[in-house]
Amino acid sequence: MQFVDEASITVEAGNGGSGCVSFRREKYVPRGGPDGGDGGHGGSVVLIGDESLNTLVDFKFQRFYKAANGQPGRGSQMNGRQGEDLLVQVPVGTTVIDVDTLEVIGDITEVGQQLKVAQGGRRGMGNVHFKSSTNRAPRQSVPAGEGDRRQLRLEMKVMADVGLLGMPNAGKSTLIRAVSAAKPKVADYPFTTLVPNLGVVQLGRHEHFVMADIPGLIEGAADGAGLGLRFLKHLTRTRLLLHVIDLAPFDESDPAEAAEKIIHELARFSPALADSPRWLVLNKCDLLDDEQCAAIEMRIVERLDWQGPIFRIAAIAGQGTDELVQAVHRWLTEQRRLEQEDEAFAERMRAVRSRMEEEAVARTEARLAFMAGRKRRDEDDDDDFDDDHDVEVEYRP
Repeated sequence: MQFVDEASITVEAGNGGSGCVSFRREKYVPRGGPDGGDGGHGGSVVLIGDESLNTLVDFKFQRFYKAANGQPGRGSQMNGRQGEDLLVQVPVGTTVIDVDTLEVIGDITEVGQQLKVAQGGRRGMGNVHFKSSTNRAPRQSVPAGEGDRRQLRLEMKVMADVGLLGMPNAGKSTLIRAVSAAKPKVADYPFTTLVPNLGVVQLGRHEHFVMADIPGLIEGAADGAGLGLRFLKHLTRTRLLLHVIDLAPFDESDPAEAAEKIIHELARFSPALADSPRWLVLNKCDLLDDEQCAAIEMRIVERLDWQGPIFRIAAIAGQGTDELVQAVHRWLTEQRRLEQEDEAFAERMRAVRSRMEEEAVARTEARLAFMAGRKRRDEDDDDDFDDDHDVEVEYRP
């Protein structure tokens, strides 16, 4: 299935049903009075989180969603039926943005969570509501309201406990293949991975965690280079980042310099994300001897002033991966325990995640505003373009 993490759709709520202007007409009741019923409310458009979905590909083919209109009122004080709400299933981890106002309407973070994105039109009221002692035959009614119509942008962020980041060809896909059942494409050239991949790392019958393989980043990713913004946003929902570093890059570049570039891009994209828990994973140790690995590790530690955990692995051979997975699982278990037992710690974690989300949203809004401004400039340029500028036209009979 094609992985799509961004989509634009149009949603339109149903219009309300109009109120009825009617009068009671029965035999032997010449002046029965008003009996016009009310219309029904229009249906709303509601997004709901669905655990069976993991991509927004369906929204690439169907882009318009409309709820049902309310039915009009009728005589004998019969009210119209209310329009049914339209429930649209979206993957858990979807952020909803109003394209026109750049407002973040909300996030779908749980299975079954509902988010109303278009309000149905209000119902019209019949003439029965206007009768009085001085107005016994009212011929007015309250008109029905129109439903909201909005242009929405859906952005999906993968829901994972651990995120892998690093330069292209660092071995992230090989690592996730080695520790989970995920089978992303692996090849000996950069940008083999073009979309995020999720893998469930199983340690026991009831013990597991989810790992996300994020496509490789390049310098300038925080500004959108190489679709960097689309990839970096997936890391904002992870608890732990594993920074995979290639110790033997094919272009013979400096691993310490490559690691420094990634950290720089993280800080530019989101300072909160850059300060989140992160471990260094030195990959492809099987291509070097112990002394070479130690020398490169020392240079990375000095260059980054690194104080956190460091793991040496050879993902393709499975060397060191078990120790890494066990350590990650212990750390995640401890974090969950602290969040359950220590309310102050849990509040700090919620604040950090909220700040990362806000920074990611700000980046997204800036990108959308830039794209909208560029589109307007292109349209203005097209309007100003004149094929006959400085051209003399001669008409002949």
